[in-house]
Parts: sequence; C-alpha cells; structure tokens
Amino acid sequence: MFDSWWWWLPVAGLVLWWLAGRPGWPRKGTEPKAPMPAPAVEEQALDEPPSLPAPSPGADPVALAAAALQEAQASARRELAEREAAEREAAERAAAQAAAEREAAARAAEERRAAEAAAQEEAQRLAADARRRAAEWEAQRQRLAAERAEAERIEAERLEAQRAEVQRIEAQRLETERAAAARAEAERLEQQRLETERLEAERLEAERRAIERAQAEKLEAERLEAQRPEAARIARERAEAERIERDRAEAQAAVPAAASGAARSAAQTVVMIADDSKVVRVKTSRLLAAREFRVVVAEDGAQALTMIGQEAPHVLVTDVEMPELDGLDLTRRLRADPRTADLPVIMITSSDERLRPTAEEAGVTVLMGKPYAEQDLVAQVARLAGVSLDA
Repeated sequence: MFDSWWWWLPVAGLVLWWLAGRPGWPRKGTEPKAPMPAPAVEEQALDEPPSLPAPSPGADPVALAAAALQEAQASARRELAEREAAEREAAERAAAQAAAEREAAARAAEERRAAEAAAQEEAQRLAADARRRAAEWEAQRQRLAAERAEAERIEAERLEAQRAEVQRIEAQRLETERAAAARAEAERLEQQRLETERLEAERLEAERRAIERAQAEKLEAERLEAQRPEAARIARERAEAERIERDRAEAQAAVPAAASGAARSAAQTVVMIADDSKVVRVKTSRLLAAREFRVVVAEDGAQALTMIGQEAPHVLVTDVEMPELDGLDLTRRLRADPRTADLPVIMITSSDERLRPTAEEAGVTVLMGKPYAEQDLVAQVARLAGVSLDA
C-alpha cells in the first residue's frame, strides 16, 4: 500500500481545490459587494494548481502529504490575505465612490434647492407681475365703469331735461288751449246771457205793451159802452180793417218782395239753412246754389238766431230737432221779434201731419215732410222769396 506515493497527489489536489474555493463564500454580517477583478496572480493561482515539489525516491508519503497540506494551507492563507486586501481596497474604492456619489447628490440637492428657490422666486415675480397686471386691469375696468356710469348719468340727465322740457311745452300748450277754450266758453256764455237778457227785455216789453193794450181796450170798451150806437159802427169798421190787414199780411208773407215793386233775382236772394246734419246742410246748399241762390248755413237754432240778428235772410229753411234751440222755438222767437216777424220759414220734418198744428201755432210758413222732391223745395223757396225761376 505504501510502496508508491503517487496516489496522494489526487487527495492533495482535492484539498487544495476545497481550500481555494472556500474564501469565495459570502461572510455572515456583511452585505454582498460588487465583484472586483482579481489580480493576475490570484487568477493564475485559481487556474493552475500549486506546484508541488517532486517527491524524492524513498520519501515518506505521509510526510509528503503533510508538507503538501501545509504548503496548500500557507498558499490558501496568502490567497485569503490577498483577497481580503483586495476586498478592503474594493471597499475603500466603494466608500470613496459612495462619498463621491453623496457629494454629487449633495451638489445635485443644492443645485435642486437653488433651482427650486430660483423657480419660486420666478413664480413669485410672475405672481407679483400678474397681480400688478390684474390690479392695473381692475383699475382700468373701474375707470371705464366710472366713465360709463358718468356718461349714462349725463345721458339720463339730458333725457330727463328733454322730457321735462317736452312736458313743460305740452303743459303750456294745454294751458293755452284750456285758456282759449275758457275764453270761448265765457264769450259764448256772455253772448247767451246777453241774448237771454235781450229776449227777456223783449218779453217784458211785449207784456208791457199787452198790458197797455189791454188797458186801452178796456178804456175803449168803457167808452164804447157809453157810446153804444156809435160802437157798433166802429166795431164793424174795425173788423173790416182787421180783415183787410190780415189779407195784406198774408199777401206780404206769400210775396215779401212785392212791396218793393220789382221781382228779386236768385242771386239777390239770401236763403239760410239751419240743420245740425252736415250732410243735409251740404246737400241743400248745393241744390240752391245750383239755382244761383246765396246760401248761408247754421249748425243749430241758436247759431241761426244769432246770424239772423246780424243779417236777416229772405227765406229760412230749418229742421225741427236741433241741439240747444230747435226749429219750433227758433220760429217762435223770430215771430216775437218785430224785425223778423214776417220772415218766411220752411220747416222740414219727417212727421208733417202730426206736427202741423204745432208748426202753424209757432208761425211756420210752409211745412214739408220727408222725403220731398228737390224741385218742390226750390219752388217753395222761389215763391216765398218772390223770385221767378227760368224753366
């Protein structure tokens, strides 16, 4: 069994291989480190097994194996020392690199803080600029709003002044119209009062004359009673005279122009038309004007009475129903006035037969019922005015 020593060589190789691979395992309590390049000697030691002295013939194999084991252990310790030195160097380089990284990180943090401070300062500047622009815009908006409000106030004052001026002018116009209407109404009332006073004075004068006439008649009756024989003769003569006077008055009413001794032309004849209907006034005026009569018109009885007082027409054509003064009252007043007592009056009515007694009592000369022929009206006007119309 100990005759040859060569069989120890594989055992020594296995031990060396086992010792060479042991320092590579991670140690407890240490973090894994980045792999570091092994020095060339280590790579050569790992790649090539350590050289062993060649055994001399007749050497003890156990001693040789022990020497080889010691040599392998020494080599392993050297390798372990070298590896630990390499690891310390790698740790120092890692520490230096970590320090450099920490310094770079600190510089980066400082630069970041500086950038953040600059960004914050820029943001504050931009915010201040934005606030300044906002304040300027707000000030401009308020100024424009104030100017617009001032312009609106001035425009409102102008419109209010214009409206007040228009109201003042309108009030002045209304006041002028009211004053004119009041003056016209006062003049109308004054004229009506004067007319009423005149009519009242005429009525009183007629009553006075009637009383005087009654007294005279009474005295005359007493005288006649005293002279009865003579009274019968005088009464007969008076009745005859009254009959003659009545016939003369009727003849004058039928032909008013006969007293002048010459026929009147249509152009010399004034015909008044009193009617509250404008259509009737226009239609009748055109009818008579076509036959060359001079036509004047009145809108009611009161106006007709006023116009007749200023200039009496030759013939009056009147309606029955009119405001203020109707045709019957107008005729009565004309008959009560000595100046117009003989004025021919033609009255137009829609109920001639029912109204005839009243019309005759009022003194109407001719009563014509509606509807009537236009040539009949022209003929009556010509007959009463004493005008001869050509056929």
